[in-house]
Amino acid sequence: MNQTLILYNVISGSLWGFVLFNFLSTALLFDQPELFQLTYKWTTAVQCLAVIEIFNSAVGIVRSPLFTTALQVSSRLLIVLGVWWIHPESSGNYTLFYSTVHLAWGITEIIRYYYYALNLIGNIPAWLEFLRYNAFIVLYPLGITSECAMVYQLLPTVKGHWSYWFYVVVLAVYVPGTFVLFSHMLSQRRKKGKPTPRPKSL
Repeated sequence: MNQTLILYNVISGSLWGFVLFNFLSTALLFDQPELFQLTYKWTTAVQCLAVIEIFNSAVGIVRSPLFTTALQVSSRLLIVLGVWWIHPESSGNYTLFYSTVHLAWGITEIIRYYYYALNLIGNIPAWLEFLRYNAFIVLYPLGITSECAMVYQLLPTVKGHWSYWFYVVVLAVYVPGTFVLFSHMLSQRRKKGKPTPRPKSL
């Protein structure tokens, strides 16, 4: 099972590396709206693969809490499917927030997946462990702010449709949801900061 999980995490980290490289290289050559049109499908495809993590958590293959895993994955799916895919005409898809969400997601996931893979191997570099439990302090607020902004900028597009109130509720849920995710990561950070107790000498 460990070998399968190692392979899964390496592939996932590599896919996010491709997503980030694809976005950055495209951003060097194109402005909006081409930037969105040339990149969002790749990002959507890779992000949709994250539903595997909900399954892994639900059946106990990994020890990640099911609630926080489902919360994070579903919030991302809301953006890639509920905003980008269904409403490519939304103005938020062509703003700075489209760029910042790619930076936040891409860097976060590359760090996370390679950390998991090397943790299973039992050889985590100190710099990667530092990034895993510190980079989120900047990347999470950046990503969540970008997600909220894109949902907010979608509202004029769906006004008058039943989904308008769905997205309003989503924005309201982001506040407690952000608190849960950030608190979980801070808790993990504190645990990692505690020294490993030494066995008592006889």
